[in-house]
Amino acid sequence: MDVQVACNISSLKCGPSSLQTVSVTAPGNGALRSWEMPADYILEEVEFLKNGRYGPTCKGQLKLDGAATAVVLKTLKGTSNSQEAKVFVELALFHVAVCKHENVVRMLYCQTRHFPMYLIFEAVAPGNLLHFLWSLREGASGFCHRLQCFSEKSVYLVAKQVASGLDYLLSEHRLVHGYVAARSMLIGSGLSVKVSGLAMAFETRQTGTVEKEEEAKVPLKWQAPERLMRLPITSRSDVWSFGILLYELITLGEPPFPELDPSEICPKTLANYKLKRPQNCGGALYDLMKYCCMWDFKDRPVYPAIIKLLESYIHLADTKPLSAAQPIDICEYMRKAGLGFQHPVMRIEALAHHEKDHGHSSDAKHSHITPSKERCAGENGRGIDAWQATVHERNT
Repeated sequence: MDVQVACNISSLKCGPSSLQTVSVTAPGNGALRSWEMPADYILEEVEFLKNGRYGPTCKGQLKLDGAATAVVLKTLKGTSNSQEAKVFVELALFHVAVCKHENVVRMLYCQTRHFPMYLIFEAVAPGNLLHFLWSLREGASGFCHRLQCFSEKSVYLVAKQVASGLDYLLSEHRLVHGYVAARSMLIGSGLSVKVSGLAMAFETRQTGTVEKEEEAKVPLKWQAPERLMRLPITSRSDVWSFGILLYELITLGEPPFPELDPSEICPKTLANYKLKRPQNCGGALYDLMKYCCMWDFKDRPVYPAIIKLLESYIHLADTKPLSAAQPIDICEYMRKAGLGFQHPVMRIEALAHHEKDHGHSSDAKHSHITPSKERCAGENGRGIDAWQATVHERNT
């Protein structure tokens, strides 16, 4: 029996207003049989959220016998061809295989037997981590209630969960996330955190590369030097972005390098420009930021080392609520963060200069992914104990 979808699908631009029992001959449909949404479930109160890569993303309620669960739907647009449907089925298989960790967002069910096709994910509330951080600022909605519980200790707790999710993706599936930032994480009740935004990880699992158009969506201020120069991306490139995420957490959602215009990021980063220590940031946290953002990727820590450091900091952290003087101006944030900003000339010049000095070659169309499974000692042999000793010396 066909799944019942109690919403006007056409109004969401998900496809035709009635179900089409179209045969989707994509490999893997059989493997998804146990993940197909049962016929006695219905989707209600479906609301459009945004347009995604494959089609609209919506929120709704998944109901059975009067009990409702909040969910998020990723849909395939109704005009998709058979090849696009095949890729969508492969995306479902990817989530089935990969998303088995408490700190990675989970797919609950899918519908791949006919159009409209969609994937159903658990809804996490409050939701987007960046928006949550903004809500903690003075003058923002919900400020008085939420600010009481978000402190430096909270930063470490949140960061540890992000690092755990990323470590799982790398160690169990050899996946590089590719877009580590507060906007790619979800936060739930009790400060539980889940890594989301796995589109780039899916693409690299399929092809081993990131299309130029997808890479261009990642703001320059979150990109490691090797990424700006179009050299192979490794898990240590994600570690650089994790260092930027730490900055976002302690500043309650400020864009990194606020003193720099996006057009300055490439030359400054390649000249080993450092993140400035933000207000309210303790010495241990700032040292970890700098450690994650070392210019040479081999000098950056691996996730087990990061997790061990964060665990050691949690019970020593300040529990005083963090504060920020004013709410975020969205337009100003986008300008400072460089969302949508591209500087291709600078990237090309930087790459040409690096190739001349180091003999590298590049692919103008793709950024290549080189996952790695290095553990605590790191590629340069520097262990966690040596780093902790350095941090202790700086803080005493």
